[in-house]
Amino acid sequence: DWWGWQTCSRLFGTLLERGELFVGQLPEEETSLAGNYNAEDKYKIWMRHRYNSCVNCLVELMGHESFQVKELSLVTLMKFVELEGKYPLVKAEWKGSFRFPRELLKVSVVENLIPCEEDSSLLISRFQEYLEYDDIRYFVMKAVAENIGQVMQKTQEVPLPVYQQNVFSLISSISMPSQESEVVNFMVKQANQEEWKVSNLKQVFNVMFPPSQLPNGLYKKVLVILHDSILPHLNEPTLMIDFLTVAYDIGGAISLLALNGLFVLIHQHNLEYPDFYKKLYSLLDPSIYHVKYRARFFHLADLFLSSSHLPAYLVAAFIKRLSRLALTAPPQALLMVIPFICNLFRRHPACKVLVHKPGGSEDLSEDPYIMDEEEPSESRALESSLWELQTLQSHYHPDVAQAAAVVNQSLSELEDDVSELLELSAYELFDRELKKKVTSVPLEFEQVRGLFGKKDDLFAEHFALE
Repeated sequence: DWWGWQTCSRLFGTLLERGELFVGQLPEEETSLAGNYNAEDKYKIWMRHRYNSCVNCLVELMGHESFQVKELSLVTLMKFVELEGKYPLVKAEWKGSFRFPRELLKVSVVENLIPCEEDSSLLISRFQEYLEYDDIRYFVMKAVAENIGQVMQKTQEVPLPVYQQNVFSLISSISMPSQESEVVNFMVKQANQEEWKVSNLKQVFNVMFPPSQLPNGLYKKVLVILHDSILPHLNEPTLMIDFLTVAYDIGGAISLLALNGLFVLIHQHNLEYPDFYKKLYSLLDPSIYHVKYRARFFHLADLFLSSSHLPAYLVAAFIKRLSRLALTAPPQALLMVIPFICNLFRRHPACKVLVHKPGGSEDLSEDPYIMDEEEPSESRALESSLWELQTLQSHYHPDVAQAAAVVNQSLSELEDDVSELLELSAYELFDRELKKKVTSVPLEFEQVRGLFGKKDDLFAEHFALE
């Protein structure tokens, strides 16, 4: 119970502070009783064994079915980690050498936070307060990296969804410092803090990412934070090339999310991806206007299509495919994609032939554009016309019709700012309509006369309407 934990914590905490636990390589209990030890050493050895038994009991209770029991065990073990750091149970190799109870933290705490068969996300959330300490964060990362290697070696890299989710929950809770000056908060104060340089922390982070296949749900969670929470903290971000290219080839939302990481590697680390635009083109399907990652996708697509050195046929293929898919898109997506397409015209004037095509066929069945073609260069987009935007000029939503009508005029050189439209939702669109001030319009009213309502109706004389 709670009182038992309090008693253990206070008892062994006091013994550690007083130096009444044996320090150094602990002999067997039976050996110490029969050996050439004085009474004080025998007492300290015996108490050290009692302390170890207490720790082992707490480790077992970390797997208890009750969360309250797990929480109390975790808190008590972390108290022992702090006390062992201040009053080490191992002899220093040399004066001023760094001593931290890393084995106690690893075996007793970290390995019980990331079990293979039980979701421990709630206990990990309780552990987050300890990750504010720079030394705890460092040794937790090292312990997780070592544990990943051990588990993957035992399982021959067979995916373990629960274990992988636990690892992700733990390492995603770690906030990395960006500068050396931020590494100042320690649970265990030490004379020499050279080990805490940010560069060393990044080296630990390098090996924390398992390359094994992840479940789809976890893939998405990892990719969402990869570009800003993982890649900046890797000494060698290019180690993630294989992981990201595999994710990019999976398709669907996972491919969309992989774009963020690929963008960082392509623009900051000179990653060469020969079929990148072909793959990006293949991601354009009806779902892009509906997925919750729509804003992120179009923000990155805007960046990738910003180069003026892209061939006209490629940009035309993107414009044409986006326009064709827009025919079934919701209004909030259309109010974003129409300015997006107009910006592409501004950047690539050669594509304006899609709008101004004299002598083009009026028969839509003769559109030369091949929607199902995977290769943009073979889609014949430049031979087509942008009748889809003309169709949207008759859209039921007046704002969409007005936005589509802009192609009837000469486009200004200044690009439209689509950043505020990327996350436009149906609720915001509806709310915006409700807040519009409606002006009263004068109407001419003529009272109905007769049976059929005509002014000179013969029945008006006999069937007057009151």
